[in-house]
Amino acid sequence: MSTSTQIHQQTDPTNNQLGQRYVHVINIISEKKSIEEVLAGAELAPAQSLWTTEASGSVQLRMDELCPEQPITVHQMFTNSVQKYGKLTALASKKGNKWEKVTFSEYYHLSRMAAKGFLKLGLERFHSVAILGFNSAEWFIAAVGAVFAGGIMAGIYTTNSPDACLYVANDSRANVIVVENQKQLDKILEVKDKLPHLKAIVQYSGSLKEKLPNLYSWEEFMGLGLEVSDQELDEVICSQKANQCCVLIYTSGTTGSPKGVMLSHDNITWTAHHASRAGDMQPAEISQESLVSYLPLSHIAAQIYDLWTGIQWGEQVSFAQPDALKGSLVDTLREATPTAHMGVPRVWEKIMEKIKEGISQCGYMKRKLVTWAMSVSLEANQRLTKYVNHFTVYHCLLVLQKLRAELGFSNCVKFFSGAAPIGSETLQFFLGLNIRLYEAYGMSESSGPHFMSGPKAYQFSSCGKVVPGCQYKLVNVDGDGIGEVCFWGRNVFMGFLNMEDKTKEALDEDGWLRSGDLGRVDEDGFLYITGRIKELIITAGGENIPPLPIEDAVKQELPIISNAMLIGDKRKFLSILLTLKCTINPETTEPTDILSLEAVEFCQRLGSQSTKVSDIIGGKDKLVYQSIEEGIARVNSKATSNAQRIQKWIILGKDFSIVGGELGPTMKLRRPAVLQIYHSEIESFYRE
Repeated sequence: MSTSTQIHQQTDPTNNQLGQRYVHVINIISEKKSIEEVLAGAELAPAQSLWTTEASGSVQLRMDELCPEQPITVHQMFTNSVQKYGKLTALASKKGNKWEKVTFSEYYHLSRMAAKGFLKLGLERFHSVAILGFNSAEWFIAAVGAVFAGGIMAGIYTTNSPDACLYVANDSRANVIVVENQKQLDKILEVKDKLPHLKAIVQYSGSLKEKLPNLYSWEEFMGLGLEVSDQELDEVICSQKANQCCVLIYTSGTTGSPKGVMLSHDNITWTAHHASRAGDMQPAEISQESLVSYLPLSHIAAQIYDLWTGIQWGEQVSFAQPDALKGSLVDTLREATPTAHMGVPRVWEKIMEKIKEGISQCGYMKRKLVTWAMSVSLEANQRLTKYVNHFTVYHCLLVLQKLRAELGFSNCVKFFSGAAPIGSETLQFFLGLNIRLYEAYGMSESSGPHFMSGPKAYQFSSCGKVVPGCQYKLVNVDGDGIGEVCFWGRNVFMGFLNMEDKTKEALDEDGWLRSGDLGRVDEDGFLYITGRIKELIITAGGENIPPLPIEDAVKQELPIISNAMLIGDKRKFLSILLTLKCTINPETTEPTDILSLEAVEFCQRLGSQSTKVSDIIGGKDKLVYQSIEEGIARVNSKATSNAQRIQKWIILGKDFSIVGGELGPTMKLRRPAVLQIYHSEIESFYRE
């Protein structure tokens, strides 16, 4: 085997009680059953290939000695959990000033009622139930109910336009669409006549403004289940096989139409078990985990973390308010006090900015105390000194504990980041709060994380180690040990719905999933992502330049910068688009013209009086422009070649946002969209 395609695996489970139990299970299986015997005992649908593009298709499972567990369906996973965790709280929703809680037994029963409701509405096998709304108990119940009823669950981003909703609903052959409220209902009503498979719409929040044919309130919908027998539902449940599709995750469509990622029952149940174990999430019989659900459930990261892993290990999931990302998330965190929390990088950045603002508004002594505590914590976490004064660390932790409690993290011991690369400045800031952000790395096509960091597997700025039972290989490795990361495991998807060419592009001839990401792995097995092949800038001179490290360096040098996007593909030199940190309109989530407190303080340190973005752009504020010029010069001084130096830059008139189209639903930078939106500004860099 050539060095450019070495296959790597992780066979050492996390060293904890759960990991030890896993080893014990593997030993029992290896003593009693071969893989062939396990497969022979599993009820699987006939399959001739590792992939399919048909909703009703089935696939061969990637079972081997690393992951010999019996394949199970979502229903089997749920019934196993109900037996163990039936009386424990599963879901918590705040209605008014009161938290309403649902046990796992009640959750299962409500999911069955929803499944019966879908059958009554005419849900056909392998047709979808599309869900369009913010996270809620009803979202979870509809999702599980859709799977129980033999349908395929497909989430739609709440930020989608009516046409984008139409695409997902039509592509997935939605029989039923579940919407949150009138705002989302209006989108579907606008396009419903173009949906030939649509039979009904269900609204789960708020009263119906007008009664329309085939439109149901949540109460009406759940009542429909009374007309369907348990026997009818059980027959549908028993017909389901672990190697058939039950979930569709639609990609954001930054480079063409969104792709429907088909995930099987086995993809979901195996990943919910193993990826969470790699992150040290505990089963409820040891200690019930608690988390807050607020990230879009149509994205694989939130769905696998909140919904499916929650069922697998008996976790308590509390739902944030719909305006969570507009500012109310911290209130929910304070009340729910989760034991684990996940955020996308932009969320962690916003929390960081909020904390910095809070610290700057403290009195002199408190500000000095917090700053001291954070510096001690950062030093201890980075092990910058051989000997750490434990008395000093103890007192610093007392200070930080109060700050963490204000954020709602008083009981939180695991903090995860995923869905996009996170900057080193953010990682270091949270280390100063004695918070290690554990990065997860994967794709929708790998059912979420394929690599995980956790308390037992952590290196600064690394994505962790490969999930036990999974494998990876690096292909086309260069002289620095960097190559494309490819995945193998039970978490690898079935294929893209109705897209054979795209599926063949994603999988190599042996069935390995190509990530499109470039990475290197150190001698201890920790993965470091260095860039994305499609994002790789290839200059007119032929030099390959990953943009992320340079963008990260600019933001670290210049705390006033919110977003930075490097330009230079097929160009003679590099340029960069910059946006300034500003406040956000809480109602529309649009960036305003008002600089953030951190940005204002940056200006004041320079002697500038600017308080607005418009005070600075166009060269109006010479002090800020000079400071940015000097910051970019410092970044350029560390460049490995002249081709990697930034020659020109511009400050844009507003920050990037979801509503502006520059950021995706999880606040990930949509580079193709930015290139299109700011085409004229970019072209101005390169005019002779």
